[in-house]
Amino acid sequence: MKRWLCLLTLMLLPMGLLQAAELSAESPLLAPLVTRGELPPMAERLPRIPRRMELGAMGREPGQHGGELRLLMADQRDLRMMTVYGYTRLVVFDTKGELQPDLLENVTVEEGRIFTLTLREGHRWSDGTPFTSEDFRYWWDDVANNKRFFPGGLPPILLPDMHSPVFEVLDTRRVRYSWPVPNPAFLPALAGSQPLYIQMPAHYVRQFNARYADAATLAALVKTHRVKDWVALHEQKSRQYRPENPDIPNLDPWRVRTPPPSQRFVFERNPFFHRVDEHNRQLPYIDRIIINLASASLIPTKTAAGDSDLQARHLSFENYTFLKQGAKRRNYKVHLWQNGEGARLAIYPNLNVKDLQWRSLLRDVRVRRALSLAINRDDINKVIYYGLAKPSANTLIVGSPLYDPTASQAYIQHDPKTANDLLDQAGLEKRDWDGIRLLPDGRRAIVSLETGSENSDEIDSIEMIVENFRAIGIRLLARATQRDLFRR
Repeated sequence: MKRWLCLLTLMLLPMGLLQAAELSAESPLLAPLVTRGELPPMAERLPRIPRRMELGAMGREPGQHGGELRLLMADQRDLRMMTVYGYTRLVVFDTKGELQPDLLENVTVEEGRIFTLTLREGHRWSDGTPFTSEDFRYWWDDVANNKRFFPGGLPPILLPDMHSPVFEVLDTRRVRYSWPVPNPAFLPALAGSQPLYIQMPAHYVRQFNARYADAATLAALVKTHRVKDWVALHEQKSRQYRPENPDIPNLDPWRVRTPPPSQRFVFERNPFFHRVDEHNRQLPYIDRIIINLASASLIPTKTAAGDSDLQARHLSFENYTFLKQGAKRRNYKVHLWQNGEGARLAIYPNLNVKDLQWRSLLRDVRVRRALSLAINRDDINKVIYYGLAKPSANTLIVGSPLYDPTASQAYIQHDPKTANDLLDQAGLEKRDWDGIRLLPDGRRAIVSLETGSENSDEIDSIEMIVENFRAIGIRLLARATQRDLFRR
């Protein structure tokens, strides 16, 4: 079942052709800085070939510069959502699921194993420093291959069949990664929501590296920031996925301006961001994003009260009726959207359980099919999700180019008769006095289900599944645990 909840929509997934353009349309926020000579004009800030976003071709109206957007998050770790929402990567997935260059001007792939990455001419970090191959070399030589940072070796995505790549700097704009075998996961990893970073702003992070920094100065910085050593300091200052350091240059649409700790974080537009719309207006449109921290349990209420302009994080389906009731009164819109997971709720049998008899049974496809056929998804949809969900197997979502409708419909019909027949065929035909099936060794078929879900709709769904399983002679003992305890 694949529905989620959000208010409004943040930004479009980037796609479009790479074209040179005559650049104009300065942002009103940045225009005074240009006039005073504190910032170069837009034509000098952008790459020679910026990334052009043809919003009209996507059925979207081009926007206007200006304004602030307020978001609510539960704690400081949620700042990483700015990296997710801003979705700026070396390469990105477009709305059709195809990979497109973004920060890169071009990518060439030979034999699926040789990747040549070409940067955009004139591209700059948010502080105006050129973005060059040196930023890739620094990460490769001084971070990825430094045992202090990666004691276990390179990230697994760079080790197809345990083969390390050969890294080459071809010139200031081109780098190459070569493997002796194909590495089809490399580019998708660069485009992920939590991407593999293979570049760093070398001009900034060198000051925290013992190989480049003055020893006395570095020792003083370690003491000032109260960290263990220079490695911990470097990791703290160079973090890109969770933007907490206002001083580190970035390549994203917005840059954080508030140092932690704080309950209110301000992000301002990056004056050197590399994208423009079809009218040559530099993106992003929004000048500032304000993130206010609040208790996760209060975020639905604060959203309905108008404390957020857009909210998806920390809203769930259980908030749907509450938010819909206040929509007209508070003048906001509530949208259901399809999330990226194969299913809202999925049960994973433990195929490696220590109990050999249970292991054998759960590895029997007839048993797993029987459990799936026992679940009444239509009833769950009507009772828990007001008929707004879509019954489905836990598979790829419709928007994926690999979506297979046959897989999404496999064994999802409620068919307790076939489920009972399959369990009989699997050797569970004997039952106890109360209808619970008996394992071949005489034990009752009792299954423990552990979940870390804190959403009431999921807990309620599991309670209905308990009854479904009971009808085919399987007793399900469900136990919900707080997520932090569950992970431990």
